[in-house]
Amino acid sequence: MTISSALSFLSDRKRPIVISVALFILLSSLFLLLSPAPSALPFFFSPTSRFSSSSSFSRGAAPAPPQTPLPASASAPPQTPVPVSASTPPQTPIPVSASAPPQTPNPVSADASPHGTVSGGSSSSAADLPRLETDATADDADTNATQLGHGTLPAAAAQVTTSVDTKEIATGVSGGRGAEWGGVGGGGEEKPVEAPSWGLCVVGKRVEPADYIPCLDNVKAVKALKSIRHMEHRERHCPTEPRPRCLVPLPAGYRLPLPWPRSRDMIWYNNVPHPKLVEYKKDQNWVRKSGNYFVFPGGGTQFKAGVTRYIRFIEQIMPQIKWGTHARTVLDVGCGVASFGGYLLDRNVITMSIAPKDEHEAQIQFALERGIPAFLAVIGTQKLPFPDNSFDVIHCARCRVHWYADGGKPLLELNRVLRPGGYYIWSATPVYRRGKRDEDDWNAMVTLTKSICWRTVVKSKDVNRIGVVIYQKPTSNSCYTERKNNEPPLCSGSNGHSPWYTSLDSCLLLPALSKSGAGNSWPISSPERLNIRSSTSSENSSTWFSQENFDSDTKNWNGLISEVYSSEFAVNWSSVRNVMDMNAGFGGFAASLIDRPLWVMNVVPFDQPDTLPIIFNRGLIGVYHDWCESFNTYPRTYDLLHMSYLLQSLTNRCDIIEIAAEIDRILRPGRWFVLQDNIGMIRKMDRVLRSLHYKTAIMRRQFLVARKSFWRPDSTGS
Repeated sequence: MTISSALSFLSDRKRPIVISVALFILLSSLFLLLSPAPSALPFFFSPTSRFSSSSSFSRGAAPAPPQTPLPASASAPPQTPVPVSASTPPQTPIPVSASAPPQTPNPVSADASPHGTVSGGSSSSAADLPRLETDATADDADTNATQLGHGTLPAAAAQVTTSVDTKEIATGVSGGRGAEWGGVGGGGEEKPVEAPSWGLCVVGKRVEPADYIPCLDNVKAVKALKSIRHMEHRERHCPTEPRPRCLVPLPAGYRLPLPWPRSRDMIWYNNVPHPKLVEYKKDQNWVRKSGNYFVFPGGGTQFKAGVTRYIRFIEQIMPQIKWGTHARTVLDVGCGVASFGGYLLDRNVITMSIAPKDEHEAQIQFALERGIPAFLAVIGTQKLPFPDNSFDVIHCARCRVHWYADGGKPLLELNRVLRPGGYYIWSATPVYRRGKRDEDDWNAMVTLTKSICWRTVVKSKDVNRIGVVIYQKPTSNSCYTERKNNEPPLCSGSNGHSPWYTSLDSCLLLPALSKSGAGNSWPISSPERLNIRSSTSSENSSTWFSQENFDSDTKNWNGLISEVYSSEFAVNWSSVRNVMDMNAGFGGFAASLIDRPLWVMNVVPFDQPDTLPIIFNRGLIGVYHDWCESFNTYPRTYDLLHMSYLLQSLTNRCDIIEIAAEIDRILRPGRWFVLQDNIGMIRKMDRVLRSLHYKTAIMRRQFLVARKSFWRPDSTGS
């Protein structure tokens, strides 16, 4: 029976209705038949990225690629993203109800785990993610950065949030969150994230709330220590379950940091309001207070006449060091305010400046506020979070470490992280003074350095009669095996493990030998070494990675930075100085930013493939870390945090709320967090960040760009 014959039985009145129903059923069937999946609907649509990526893999899975997203084989043509139709407007995400005021609880303990309803959360489409353009300078600081009380938004920031960069609206298409928060692109049904309510951290006595570092300010754990003889109280003692889910307050009067390179010489006093070091080091030219600023003249305990002259002096007495070409990576132990590392940047040298959080109040915080690479660390009972044989040069200027104590363990730790053929520069009173104590210390140092086969290259004094001695680590193992006394004893073999929470060695670790019997060869000169995957000297998982994977990763990040990060993301790169890659892989993200006036802390999670030796071989710096714990840095010390394909493995061990709290702690107000992951993980993090009043946008269905606001809860819940 045909449709026309069937319609002949119907009245003229009913015939149009039946025709309409039949056409609707026919068109719906065709649409469902041709549509590949619900995700192809315009609401969920995002273009396919031309950059492919792989998820991270666990240590030990040799056949799998590294956790850094790697592109397809170079021979395969890249996939071109399908553009969104110009006539289709971006989908605006459904915000948390704007009519309800934020519900902020009273401050909670750092160990508490508050759960509650969404605490306000602001509307967060791509269109309301403004580019921040209010970096303070001396001329406009008073007009664009008002003093902050807890729970208030500065006038300048409030003005900025009303302005919108048109590029941010036109690019990226916020990836349609909709009313449902789980199961899209996440590999199965995802549980919705319960957005928390937030309170300020409650800290222990003698801990400044605005400077709270959970793993270094655990007063309860420090009080329970049986001994502090070996600096145990300066080491990590992280809170156990429940982990901190609270926010760190802003210091009163906080302003956006001064831009680089001006920040190297001066910073806002209110951002780091700790004048103790000014008085303590007033005769050593470290730092001075001048009005609303701290000023850094470039002096130090051993170079009162200026760090620039000191750096030239080292190069004069030992031309082989060749700052910036032969010597590229430096570890400055007991760095003070990091002027040595700050001025080495002029020589194309990247320095990891380290010091503990101790009575030298806020020295690492000063360094980071200045825009100089720095990290809180102490040589106590545990290894530093760096790989074996990694630094080209290690420097100590009156760093107050007794290298020969406890059987020489501190110096053995330096030997572990110093590259074969690398230099140790020691500038201290035992080198040039003749008092009884200094002479005893010098003799102990001579005995110890000879026992570990370090050769004295030069010993000299500058015009101010300040003495410097430079040692060199051997490049082969012949000296170690020919020693008359096996003291310190040779280690039984390279353990090949990450030094994360590992006790100091009391034995001498030998570098791995090449087929010729020599130690690990020195990387080629900078800047060429940046793009060469040099061999590593320790037996670790980084040797599993092929040159092909390395080259593919480099190409991938060069493309992403130039074609996506720089052009499509709502990030004002001119105001970015301190950057952290939270899952660095081969360091391709940092390498692609090498020509910009910024630096990158490359973090390799302790349970991911050990690529950190490769990162150091490239002439970059980084550390091992566990992102289920707090990082060894002060609050508000990074302008941009970048995380690529790590969130899934993290949330298998800790809560996404705890991860977000740590991201918020170390990120500066007005700065950016960029997440590359699957859409399920992105949406989970997006909801949590919006509860913190971040402005967010989902780009290309694989990136989340979030800008931190100045919002903080206060004790009244306002």
